[in-house]
Amino acid sequence: MAPTAFSLVSALALASLSLAAPSAPGWSFDLKKETSGIVALEAIVVSPTLVVFFDRASDDPLQINNHSAWGALWNLESSTVRPLDVLTNSFCASGALLSNGTMASVGGDPDGFVGNPAIRPGNQAIRLFEPCDSPTGDGCTLFEDPATLHLLEKRWYPSSARIFDGSLIIVGGMHEATPFYNTDPALSFEFFPRKEDTPRPSEFLNRSLPANLFPRVFALPDGKVFMVANNQSIIYDIEAKTERILPDVPNNVRVTNPMDGSAILLPLSPPDFVPEVLVCGGSQTDTIDPSLLTSQTPASSQCSRIRLDEEGIAKGWEVEHMLEGRIMPELVHLPNGQVLIANGGRTGFAAIASVSEPVGNSNADHPVLVPSLYTPDAPLGRRISNVGLPSSGIPRLYHSSVTLTPQGNFLIAGSNPNNRTTVGPGIKFPSEFRVQTLDPPFMSVERPKILNMPKKLGFNKSFTVPISVPSSLARPGAKVQISLMDLGFSSHAFHSSARLVFMNGKISQDSKSLTFTTPPNGRVYPPGPATVFLTIDDVTSEGAWVMMGSGNSPPTLE
Repeated sequence: MAPTAFSLVSALALASLSLAAPSAPGWSFDLKKETSGIVALEAIVVSPTLVVFFDRASDDPLQINNHSAWGALWNLESSTVRPLDVLTNSFCASGALLSNGTMASVGGDPDGFVGNPAIRPGNQAIRLFEPCDSPTGDGCTLFEDPATLHLLEKRWYPSSARIFDGSLIIVGGMHEATPFYNTDPALSFEFFPRKEDTPRPSEFLNRSLPANLFPRVFALPDGKVFMVANNQSIIYDIEAKTERILPDVPNNVRVTNPMDGSAILLPLSPPDFVPEVLVCGGSQTDTIDPSLLTSQTPASSQCSRIRLDEEGIAKGWEVEHMLEGRIMPELVHLPNGQVLIANGGRTGFAAIASVSEPVGNSNADHPVLVPSLYTPDAPLGRRISNVGLPSSGIPRLYHSSVTLTPQGNFLIAGSNPNNRTTVGPGIKFPSEFRVQTLDPPFMSVERPKILNMPKKLGFNKSFTVPISVPSSLARPGAKVQISLMDLGFSSHAFHSSARLVFMNGKISQDSKSLTFTTPPNGRVYPPGPATVFLTIDDVTSEGAWVMMGSGNSPPTLE
């Protein structure tokens, strides 16, 4: 039967309404107007509004004291940058926040650079950025004294993690420059502040040579430390000074520099806080000889996951796969417990101009522009997806960084697979100074708010704080998550000290207060700075910056 005029008009009206209806908010990249000024190859959030960037001592455009800067403060509120004066070469350093809130950057490049003749060697350096109360960073700077404040052993490409007493364990690295892999290894652990007058030798670091730079290191909730390097893993007992050998990463996949995969400690949940580690990407190649490797060698798509209780260790690693192979990805927590997989390339290796057939100077190629999300509690084989995630449009390969911010989005910067600042037409992978945020869907809707939070939170305590909850989320049965997070130190495809501990809690019936219980001790969450987020049905508040514990200088047992 032929449609009536009324039915045609109604259909057209409905179609018009459908086209005009606003789409649901989605993920989006936001390119900032100001550039980073230096290549942000390392990044760490040091306050609710500030991020410290480090580069090598290079010829970057940002200037200080009549030379190129290689440190900078990025303001999260204004998206502006100001230089920091750095004495030592911070190229390929590591770092973390201490129990008193001080940022410590450790190790670095043993060499200087022609554009900065005053640079001092960085491989024994300790750089301190004390807590900064100024939201813009006014009057806040780095402290260094290479003559009196330095590491016991020279360390380029080390790793570090804050441990149960609020100090850092510093792991591995190498003494002097190398073209590709670890030819002059630092086969030891040490601590900052110092616990002994000599480094502790490590058979694990010796056994995992030569592709063991930037070991992936995690403080476990019993005070021990998990480490993975090359394709090998251990649990190190700091107090007993013993190494327990664990199963190798399956299928001969190697996951540390120059075959960088990434790794993350999955969220810890009460009451048992059983730790699990996820390792993704890297390379399955059987050789370390750079002349036999190319920028087109496929990266591994493998993700391996192990639960670190006795049952899980006996079971070994569980294997699944990303949507693509990735070399130099980074894994970063979301406050709801998911993990962002970002950056990296589908083929090649880390380092610069050392394998055959580099792309310009880049040992890697085919950048992965679309991030993925990993959902830890989804069924095996259905945990990784990029549905609804956009393309960044900017290759982020060697020397890129990404960090969650207290605002709840991700700050992404850097990439420089070159020997110095290299820009201009015809360069496929130039030095990258553009800064982006990756904004989750909740950034464009009304969000819950933590209205007030104590500046310090004691362990094993209950707190009630005022909140506001949008009417759309104030309903019985809503999923409520309270996360206590260390936002970590991003360097070379790894987020040192990144941590998420879920806290038991509930929202009052009138949706005006939140009551939660903090972790039982400083082993579950090492004492020091933390950010508290409230998530309701995957809509996350801005974070509240707190001090977990007394705020005393390390070592402190709490």
